[in-house]
Amino acid sequence: RQYGDGISEEVLLQLNLAPALSRKSSALDGEEKKFPSSEKTAEHFSPLTEAMEREVFAAFGKGEPDEIMSSAFKLKVTREDIHTLKNLRWLNDEVINFYMTLLVERNKKEGYPAVHAFSTFFYPKLISGGYKAVKRWTRAVDLFKHDLILVPIHLRVHWALVVIDVRKKTIKYFDSMGQKGDKICETLFQYLQEESREKRNLELTLLEWTLHSMESHEIPQQLNGSDCGVFMCKYADFILRDKPITFTQNHMPYFRKKMVWEIIHQQLL
Repeated sequence: RQYGDGISEEVLLQLNLAPALSRKSSALDGEEKKFPSSEKTAEHFSPLTEAMEREVFAAFGKGEPDEIMSSAFKLKVTREDIHTLKNLRWLNDEVINFYMTLLVERNKKEGYPAVHAFSTFFYPKLISGGYKAVKRWTRAVDLFKHDLILVPIHLRVHWALVVIDVRKKTIKYFDSMGQKGDKICETLFQYLQEESREKRNLELTLLEWTLHSMESHEIPQQLNGSDCGVFMCKYADFILRDKPITFTQNHMPYFRKKMVWEIIHQQLL
C-alpha cells in the first residue's frame, strides 16, 4: 500500500530501493553490517537465556507459514509474521500491532503512564477518509484521559512513530531516518481538535501545543535499510517507561530476538 506523506528520495536512496517490496515479509539482501561498538548506554539489556534462544530459533525454523504462533487481544501472529523479525527483514502490521498492544498492557500496571495505541491502520484511514472515517475508533475510549497516545505511521516502505503527550500538550514525530513529519503532526492535531469537539465539546488551542519532528541528533538512527520497524517499536517502549532513548543500531539483532520471545509468550521482559 502507498499512503501518507511520501518518503523522501534521499531516504529511498539510503534504503537502496528500486521498486517497493512487499510489506508482508520482505527483506533486503546482504549480510548484517557490523557497526562500531557504541558508548555505554544508560540501560542494561539482559541477554536472553539459552532456553529463550532455542525458542526463538524454533520460531524462525521451518513450518507452515500460517501456523498461529501467538493469539491474544483479538490479534493473531503467524509463523510467517514472526519471520519478519529475522535480521534484515521489514516488520509487518501484525507484528507491530501485537507488540504495541503488549506495551499498552504493560502500562496498565501502577507507576506507568496511561497509554492508548492506535493500530497501524488508523492513520491511512484518517488521511483517506477524514475524521468521519475514524470517529468510531474511539467510541469506547476517552483519549484525553490518557497520558500518551501512540500512532504508528507507515510511509510506503518506512515506519515512523508519532507520540501525543496529553500531559505536556506535545505531538512528536520519531523517524529513524531523520525525516521531518511536520505535516503528519499537523494532521494528527487536527484529528485531536475534532475528537475534542465531538467527545468533550471543547476547543483545543494550537498555541498551547508544541508540534515537533525529532532531529536525527535527538534520537537513535538506523544505519541499514531494514530496521525502521524495530526502531519504532523500541522508541515506543522507552517513551512509555519515561526512559531516555539510549539504544543504538547495535542492539537491533538482540531486540528482534527478544520481541519474538515476548510475542510468543504475550509478555514483555
